[in-house]
Amino acid sequence: MDNELAALTASGASTLVSLMVTDSWTHARELLRRFLSRSDQNDATITSLDASRARLLASQTTGQPHGPREAVEQWEAHLRHLLQGRAVSHAELRELLTSLQHLQSEAARPGTVHNNINGGVQHGPVIQSGQITGLTLHAHHSDPPHN
Repeated sequence: MDNELAALTASGASTLVSLMVTDSWTHARELLRRFLSRSDQNDATITSLDASRARLLASQTTGQPHGPREAVEQWEAHLRHLLQGRAVSHAELRELLTSLQHLQSEAARPGTVHNNINGGVQHGPVIQSGQITGLTLHAHHSDPPHN
């Protein structure tokens, strides 16, 4: 494999693994799933990807320093295999890498959150969260306005 393709697979694997531990992971996983749907390896590879992410997250909590390096090596080998087996083209891999790098740059900068509430008028606090513990809200309940 020439130097350009080696750099492409290394960069793709590194970017993919770095996204595994960000809030952008769901989007990155979907990009890879669509990318892999072009070949017959989609289901097994996505299962392997999920297992790789779980190992990476576990290595972070246990302080194992080799987790990220091993994950990058695994996915670099996988991307190289896809190229060598002609399951994907160089242009397709470059396109995937560009999309993953875009996600990575978005994950690195703080964003603005905008939420819409539908389904009626809300007369009190509205909170959107994954998990809240130990929160007490005290709200003054007034009569709703009459139209």
